[in-house]
Amino acid sequence: MPDHATMSVAERLAAVRAQLAHAAQHAGRAAEAVTLVAVSKTHPAAAVEAALAAGQRDFGENRVQEAQAKFPALKTRFPDLRLHLIGPLQTNKARDAVRLFDVIHTLDRPRLAEALARAMEQEGRRPALLIEVNVGGEPQKAGIEPAVADGFIADCRARWHLAPAGLMCIPPAEADPAPYFAELAAMARRNRVAELSMGMSADFAVAIAHGATLVRVGTAIFGPRPRRA
Repeated sequence: MPDHATMSVAERLAAVRAQLAHAAQHAGRAAEAVTLVAVSKTHPAAAVEAALAAGQRDFGENRVQEAQAKFPALKTRFPDLRLHLIGPLQTNKARDAVRLFDVIHTLDRPRLAEALARAMEQEGRRPALLIEVNVGGEPQKAGIEPAVADGFIADCRARWHLAPAGLMCIPPAEADPAPYFAELAAMARRNRVAELSMGMSADFAVAIAHGATLVRVGTAIFGPRPRRA
C-alpha cells in the first residue's frame, strides 16, 4: 500500500470510504446511511475536482468567502454537488450562505435563526439547517448550550418557521467522544430530527456507532492544509 503522503486524492478518498463502510458494518448499519462530507477548506479547486472525478459529491467549507471563490463554477459543472457550511456563520453573511450552501451545520443562536429565516424568504431557497450544540460546554467553541438546546429547537420551529433537519457537534479534543455523541443522538431522538453531523478523521467510527448520518473528513482525503500566504 502506498505511503499516505504520496497517495492521490482519489486513493485517499477510497481508503476513507473503505474505513467508513467497515465502521458502518461493525455498527450494524448500511454504509449508505452515512454521508461522507469531504472537508475542502483551504484546499484549491483542483483538489475538489480530483475528488469530484472520483465520485465525491458532498464538500464542507468553513468560510463563506472562500466557498464563494471556489464553488459556483464547480456547482454549475456538477449540478449534484452538495456544499456544506461547517464553520461559524456571521449574521451579515446569512444571505450569501443561503444563496450558496445546500446544508448549514452551524445554526447556534437566535439572531442567526432570525437572519437565516429572513435570508431564506429573500432568496426563495431553503438549505437544510443543523443546530450546532456545544456538547462540551467549551467557552472557546461555538454552539448552543445543551441545557437550552431543546428550547432553541422549539423556537426555531415556532418563532422563525424553520425546520431543523438535525444536530451537529464537535466534542472536546482530548476527551472520549462517545458520551458526547450519545448525548447528541439522544437529543436528536427527543426532538425528532434525523440528521446527526458528528465525527471527523480521528473519531468517525465512534460517531457512526452512535448514529452519525454525516461525518466530516478533511486531512485524510486532501492531505495537510496548505499554508496561507
